[in-house]
Amino acid sequence: MRLALRFLLPLALVLAGLAYLLIPLVDTMTLKWFVRDLEIRSELIGRMVEAPLAELLTAESKVKVLNYFHRIIQDERLYAVGFCDHDGKVAYKTLTYPDSIPCEGAGTIKAGQTALLQLSQGAVHVAAVGIEGNGRKLGRLMLVHDMSWIERRSSDTKWYLYYLFAIIGAVISLVTVLVAHLSWLGWVSGVRAMLRGEGLVALIGNQQPDDDLHPVAQDLRALIHDLEADKRMRDESQMSWTPATLKTILHDHLAGDEVLIVSNREPYLHNWKENQIEVQIPASGVVTALEPIMRACSGVWIAHGSGSADREVVDPRGHVRVPPDNPTYEIRRIWMSQEEEDGYYYGFSNEGLWPLCHLAHVRPVFRSSDWKQYKVINERFAAAIIEEAKTDNPVVLVQDYHFALVPKIVRDHLPHATIITFWHIPWPNPERYAICPWYHEILEGLLGSSILGFHTRFHCSNFIDTVDRSLESKIDRDSSMISYQGKFTAVNHYPISIAWPNREKAQLPSEAECRTRIRAINGLPHAHRVGVGVERLDYTKGILERFLAVERLLELQPEWIGRFSFVQIAAPSRAKIDEYQQLTRQVIALAERINQRFGGEGYRPIHLRIEHHEPQAVITYYRGADFCIVSSLHDGMNLVAKEFVAARDDEQGVLILSQFTGAATELPEALLINPYNIDQCAAALHLALTMPPTEQRARMRSLRGIVQEFNVYRWAGRMLMDAARMRQRARIARQTGARDAPTTTGGQA
Repeated sequence: MRLALRFLLPLALVLAGLAYLLIPLVDTMTLKWFVRDLEIRSELIGRMVEAPLAELLTAESKVKVLNYFHRIIQDERLYAVGFCDHDGKVAYKTLTYPDSIPCEGAGTIKAGQTALLQLSQGAVHVAAVGIEGNGRKLGRLMLVHDMSWIERRSSDTKWYLYYLFAIIGAVISLVTVLVAHLSWLGWVSGVRAMLRGEGLVALIGNQQPDDDLHPVAQDLRALIHDLEADKRMRDESQMSWTPATLKTILHDHLAGDEVLIVSNREPYLHNWKENQIEVQIPASGVVTALEPIMRACSGVWIAHGSGSADREVVDPRGHVRVPPDNPTYEIRRIWMSQEEEDGYYYGFSNEGLWPLCHLAHVRPVFRSSDWKQYKVINERFAAAIIEEAKTDNPVVLVQDYHFALVPKIVRDHLPHATIITFWHIPWPNPERYAICPWYHEILEGLLGSSILGFHTRFHCSNFIDTVDRSLESKIDRDSSMISYQGKFTAVNHYPISIAWPNREKAQLPSEAECRTRIRAINGLPHAHRVGVGVERLDYTKGILERFLAVERLLELQPEWIGRFSFVQIAAPSRAKIDEYQQLTRQVIALAERINQRFGGEGYRPIHLRIEHHEPQAVITYYRGADFCIVSSLHDGMNLVAKEFVAARDDEQGVLILSQFTGAATELPEALLINPYNIDQCAAALHLALTMPPTEQRARMRSLRGIVQEFNVYRWAGRMLMDAARMRQRARIARQTGARDAPTTTGGQA
């Protein structure tokens, strides 16, 4: 024991000395790295805002410039913005801009330069970016970044190092004491090897330690890896979100973990066409986001086999490898009879849950027979998940309202699984939700999830309120964590989006060619103004309301008669359901009435196309129309709005967007409307048709930046990162013997 003490004291001194030397060095390197990051960030911001800012400065509109500056500093790291004109004066500045940062004289920061300043508010980073317009220099944009977050990061880094040295010291001390106790049995040589440092090399290096020390070495390596992995995942905003990013997350943070996906729609369908089997890829944002995950992890995608030739291409277990050209994962197809599909899909899912969750004033229909089929199919899909799982702790991604009961069934059989359920439609308030006769079973099913995702914070709040009202549970509203029957569910918002860049768009003609093409298809003159609407023929989409807005526009602004037409692309949907059949008749009748009232020889104000359009044809309409209107009465997100924005490379065109969509919270530069206010909608149509190109460009550039940054890969990646954090902490808890505890995740935008 005295030998151990004589070793531990020098060891503690050595570790303290290393910490004393290394921590300032790491602090300095961290500061340099972050300062370089801020310099790059400032340059990118300057280049992005240069064109619209130059237009506003040329117009000399102080209010618009200050409003623009206010939007820029919504970034939590950007503390203040100012503008120094060519006379060396602060022409414009936000309220937070420090007076101690001059535009001329001593201490002036010239264009292209940066500086670190210590103000009364704390340390800031100042960058001066030259702004040019119409071939002349207009002045300098002064970007002031808050450095407090760097101090917080540096503090975190220091604590990580302290923990690391403490862990190393504790493990070495444990090994030393163990060897000292065994030395009298002939382990003196082992003690000498430890004193020479050979034991440390074996412990944390690639060598194999002695059998007695092997568990300690494993724990040390695991803890160090966990600390490093947690730090790498702290700041997702530094990532560029692409399919490659999803693969990186899988390999770095979910390495070796099994991934299973469950959805009603399959990523590939096999259909008969002229006595041959043809492979089709459905147009789906979910498929676009999740397919890179499957390609990277070689997992299994469980889905309803709905193609006419699906049964002919699977093996005896219902599997088929995809993609056809380069198979990397498997689809497990689930079969159901027509009676089961009518009850589970058309009945309970789309006549019950769909109108229940959408405030579109259609009464939900609940039948016991439909609920029975819904339960049968959910149990069938859950059984497939359990059968496909090769481990006791897979990552399971359950998609949408078709499978509300699946999470609990899987959790009961695979208690260590990480189950991520995403509800793609809105969640109603507690009073409306209680209409469902089986609301208790649905809530219990969803609370089998480890993570439950919605598009918006509002939908998350509605769900938490519903659970609070309906079940005996513990709720931590600060972390959005629900504890029910000893299990924890994190309720987070993950706004879904679209792929960027769009693969189909690269094969399309220019916007000018698209303008010509859609006018030729509809028999319109080249100079004719065209608006477009694209969606399924569904009562939640507000198609009747937008037709009434077109009619009101022609009443109030008759100069558009003969000069403007609206093209409605409406894909047939759920034609077996009475409400959808009735809606189709109403839409056709209203379009005919308006065309008869305002149409004439060779002119129709509304062109209604109730037929399926391929994705490339839809994008042609997006690129060639003067505006796109999304007038949903209620929507979870609505990807049509984002598809239109992504299609406009020319930065022209206007997006008119219902305030009752999830997308409205992300796309404020759209013309936001209340679809029930027909006069307001008509005014928005007129504004879109008369908006100057410069304003269109400013709005569209901002919208495109948002859609590009918050794309569908970020949506999927954030859920995977939260799952990785949850699994990482669960592993540590199991290693340390800790009981189950709530695990918060980073589910913030």
